[in-house]
Amino acid sequence: MLPDLPNIAPQLLNIPSQDKATAPHKPRILLLYGSNRERSYSRLLTEEAARLLEQFGAEARIFNPSGLPLPDDAPEDHPKVQELRELVLWSEGMVWCSPERHGAMTGVFKSQIDWVPLSMGAVRPTQGKTLALMQVSGGSQSFNALNQMRVLGRWMRMFTIPNQSSVAKAFLEFDEAGRMKPSAYYDRVVDVMEELVKFTVLLRGQADYLVDRYSERKESAEQLSKRVNQTSI
Repeated sequence: MLPDLPNIAPQLLNIPSQDKATAPHKPRILLLYGSNRERSYSRLLTEEAARLLEQFGAEARIFNPSGLPLPDDAPEDHPKVQELRELVLWSEGMVWCSPERHGAMTGVFKSQIDWVPLSMGAVRPTQGKTLALMQVSGGSQSFNALNQMRVLGRWMRMFTIPNQSSVAKAFLEFDEAGRMKPSAYYDRVVDVMEELVKFTVLLRGQADYLVDRYSERKESAEQLSKRVNQTSI
């Protein structure tokens, strides 16, 4: 038994090989969740995912959204905004986990993404990074938040892995200590984190090649031509 992962059968755990890795460090995964409640099930699920990621050989960091201002309601140099953006730049992959509220992802979660621009100078902070999605529900199983986040991940130019996790009646799936109970839901979270690490190992270091676009090269060439051929300043 693994001390920090009592629900795992160690003999069945397949740690993704990093033989194909092009970076000298562990895969860097940032985890975001979408609730500030004291007993937040999206946070508890995110913490469970972080433990699994560490077991699979990744370095996991969780951003706490408490104190993050609403988008456009504070300057960009706000400490929580800077913390979030620095973590996004640090990461090579991400996990997004939101409760489903009124049939959608929460405002707490969406605000975090809205603070992350598509470009920061010459850097696209999310482009080419991997993404795994999870949601929790208070009632029956649903996929509304997952579907919305999948669209959002595409908009942020990320590689969203095929597998995903939706935990129904989340209040029944965690014990008093905040640990997830053994279940098919838990096994799915294991699957998703394993898949995320595999995709991240394969894709990191290849993002510049994979997202290199004809249209952007053409635009860059036209801008260069205008600058070189300008007659006056």
